[in-house]
Amino acid sequence: MDLLRGYTEGDDDNDGPEEMSREGGGGEGERPESPAATEGEGEGEGSSSPDSSPPRLPAKSSAPRVDDTTLALAAAESARAIHRPLDPAQHAVAFNPTYDQLWAPIHGPAHPFAKDGVAQGMRNHKLGFVEDAAIQPFLFDEQYNTFHKYGYATDPSGLSYVGDLETLTKNQALSVYNMPQQEQKRRRLQMKAPDAEEADPSAAGPEVENPASDEWLLKNRKSPWSGKNEVVQGELTEEQKKYAEEHAEKKAEKERGEGRAGNKAEHSDKSTFHGKEERDYQGRSWIEPPKDAKPKNDHCYIPKRWVHTWSGHTKGVAAIRFFPKHGHLLLSAGMDSKVKIWDVFNSGKCMRTYMGHSKAVRDISFSNDGTKFLSAGYDKNIKYWDTETGKVISTFSTGKVPYVVKLNPDEDKQNILLAGMSDKKIVQWDMNSGTITQEYDQHLGAVNTITFVDNNRRFVTSSDDKSLRVWEFGIPVVIKYISEPHMHSMPSISLHPNSNWLAAQSLDNQILIYSTKERFQLNKKKRFAGHIAAGYACQVNFSPDGRFVISGDGEGKCWFWDWKSCKVFRTLKCHEGVCIGCEWHPLEQSKVATCGWDGMIKYW
Repeated sequence: MDLLRGYTEGDDDNDGPEEMSREGGGGEGERPESPAATEGEGEGEGSSSPDSSPPRLPAKSSAPRVDDTTLALAAAESARAIHRPLDPAQHAVAFNPTYDQLWAPIHGPAHPFAKDGVAQGMRNHKLGFVEDAAIQPFLFDEQYNTFHKYGYATDPSGLSYVGDLETLTKNQALSVYNMPQQEQKRRRLQMKAPDAEEADPSAAGPEVENPASDEWLLKNRKSPWSGKNEVVQGELTEEQKKYAEEHAEKKAEKERGEGRAGNKAEHSDKSTFHGKEERDYQGRSWIEPPKDAKPKNDHCYIPKRWVHTWSGHTKGVAAIRFFPKHGHLLLSAGMDSKVKIWDVFNSGKCMRTYMGHSKAVRDISFSNDGTKFLSAGYDKNIKYWDTETGKVISTFSTGKVPYVVKLNPDEDKQNILLAGMSDKKIVQWDMNSGTITQEYDQHLGAVNTITFVDNNRRFVTSSDDKSLRVWEFGIPVVIKYISEPHMHSMPSISLHPNSNWLAAQSLDNQILIYSTKERFQLNKKKRFAGHIAAGYACQVNFSPDGRFVISGDGEGKCWFWDWKSCKVFRTLKCHEGVCIGCEWHPLEQSKVATCGWDGMIKYW
């Protein structure tokens, strides 16, 4: 042990001043003892000595230190924040603010994103926050004009006045609309004064004769309406009498001419026959179908080429209709106010022109046997024509534009006419008596189509209000109303040959299929698209066997879809403008007629 201690002391002596400086610069007496020396001392002196116990270290805690001062300041700040308005710039709120705090006005510096210091969420006006106040326009104008004239006005609360209180006391709080009695009396006297001066010129002073004086202006002022009463009718000269008689004669003649023109317009229904003869050598009429007009088979085919063109309308063609059951004649409605009928089987020429409308013809419809037809024009008239003679049997009008006309398909109800009008009504006429027997008034827009379903006991109508409505015939109550947010207006509807489905041309460039059973549901699996029909009332139709769906479009094409697969079968470029109508021939299996706004009717 002595050797160890000596070795340690020798090392300490060799360290020199560098070791002393490294350990804090203490003297030799302050140099710490080695563990060995301490251990030796402990063994020699015993464990009872206080120096022999191990050194005691201070206890450590894992809890963080708490600054009481900061904690107290934070608590005071949060307590103060509860009672002050919120800063709109901060993104998080550390406590639950009250309603008054949320809507308290902002004090202090301006809001960083608002020039006037009002946050965006608190402003309801471009100038800041304005409280709603109910005040009648008359009362507002009264106080506004009173303030601009007298300088005072009533506070909106009605409890006090604002502005010039001296003038208020002087005028006894009168407004501009409450004229004091003295003022009324003064004005009455002022109005009577010129009359008195005119009655007694001597009473007027010398100033009346001076045009520069106010008295002269007061006396000679005239109302803007006074000139009409100043002229006193005297005796007419001979020249004036002669002129007056001529003027009265011209006026009466003009009125008579207008009356004749009106009568002429009412009875200007006429037609022109363009064929060789109206009856053949056997006495048969030109509208009778040929005896050999029979279908070859029930299978329809898509047309491939352009066969014939009928051109006679000077403007666009709005609709075409084949003669019922046989299709040997084709009826067309033109925007040149004329209706023409064309031969399909033989000569291919125009057979007769019906002229009775003064504006464009909107729709046409044959009777069941084809001997009569209806036409609806923009001149607000519906005319019932005899197909053979071209005479108008009767005319119907409600003063509104008819958009669609249809006869009841039942054989015993061929005298009942239905018309969809521009004033949202479907009007039903009895053509024998000429009276309106029923009005179906539920639509919210102009009625576009009328389609009979369910053995003609019901009919479906579409309208500009983007809805379909189903009616019982003769009962003006809707039994089914179809309207969905995704629906568009449907300007054309056609019935499938099996009578179980309706094809509706929707203005979102697709053809939708609805069932004609009790529920009239949309068939979501059948949807025909690809054409561009938005904005145009392009007519949709079926082939006689129901295998194909056909429709025109806004680019002059005619589209053919397969009914089962809903795929596009073929497209034909038919017209330069819009291809508005297309009809499949009832007997010829692969013949289709199309019409367009270029005035042409083409046969494919």
